[in-house]
Amino acid sequence: MHLLFATSIVPDGALASGYEIANAAIIEALRRAGARVTVIGFSWPGKPAADPENTIVLGAIDVRTESASALQKLAWVGKAMRMGLTFASIKLRVVSAADVHAAIEHAGPFDGYVLNSVQFAGAFESVLGDRPSIFVAHNAEHRSAEENAAAAGSVLQRWLFRREARLLEVMEKRLCRAARFVFTLAEEDRGALGVASDDRSAVLPLVTRAAAPANKGPRRIDCDAALIGTWTWQPNRIGLDWFLTKVLPHLRPDFRIRIAGNMPSGVTSTHPGIQFVGRVPDAQAFVRGGAVVPLISTAGSGVQLKTIETFELGLPSVATSRSLRGIGYRPQNCVVTDDPVAFASALEAAAADVRDVDGSAFHRRQVRALDAAVRLGLEKLGVVRQGVAA
Repeated sequence: MHLLFATSIVPDGALASGYEIANAAIIEALRRAGARVTVIGFSWPGKPAADPENTIVLGAIDVRTESASALQKLAWVGKAMRMGLTFASIKLRVVSAADVHAAIEHAGPFDGYVLNSVQFAGAFESVLGDRPSIFVAHNAEHRSAEENAAAAGSVLQRWLFRREARLLEVMEKRLCRAARFVFTLAEEDRGALGVASDDRSAVLPLVTRAAAPANKGPRRIDCDAALIGTWTWQPNRIGLDWFLTKVLPHLRPDFRIRIAGNMPSGVTSTHPGIQFVGRVPDAQAFVRGGAVVPLISTAGSGVQLKTIETFELGLPSVATSRSLRGIGYRPQNCVVTDDPVAFASALEAAAADVRDVDGSAFHRRQVRALDAAVRLGLEKLGVVRQGVAA
């Protein structure tokens, strides 16, 4: 069975974001189930597809809002208003629907779509309805947009996010209704999207790597706490602001915190132990250098890939309850609290008594559950017969 995996950005092998890590896990699970998968979408400028023989690249684009010029942002907003599309989807309309249709036809015979998240599917919905589909909802996007609106710093931003939320809710309902089956990455998103029935949807437990991480022995601890993320993404920014303003004041002055990743302008802290280090060459080595990993999500939906990676590596962590969405298992060295004072206290306690655990059991559990969910989805799509993908 040949499936066309329609996504905004095709895999380039770098796995630089949670979105890319999730895509890699899902594509590999589809292939383990016996499906042939061809990916269609756009590439980052200067980053070719990792698997060109099984990838259709529609062009190279940079969809990051934070790196766009003011003129580009205005152009996106104006075009979104004219076409009645979301801000996220309009960025992909650098080619026409006819161009996408021609590329799909060039892919040769295939049996169904896997519509990966709402951005690409929303941009080219008119040409993606001619075959059965599975819709993969990485988040309940309209809920995230509502939270972004509530946290927005200006009237214009608030209005734009509210518009995005209204359009996304309608679009997500339409995509879910048209799909034979829906995958979400967190249990609560099934209800938020109106597909809570087991006949309509399943949660995909994810992993961040194909094989369980090897035990590398004792770690070299370089700091008390290590955080890494794409902080320019609004839900991550909300969690970072919570950590910096609510938790940090309760940490002792000599508690050493390193924060890596893209940082929006204007983010500062007066805590003497904090260090913003920007991009790092090896994300895993960076988090392994922290005695404890703070998992600080307070907004958004879907699953937190940083949480999954922390559990796979067996690292001590202190997590908000939102950081555990989409994850059914919590290791013994993870403390959960949403109270900033208790969060700070737990970080200090974990850093003072570092207790790593074996994360391979968590990884194996996730892979088994992921494969079972994918197989169920393919059965609902009608591509699995007599236990073998057709």
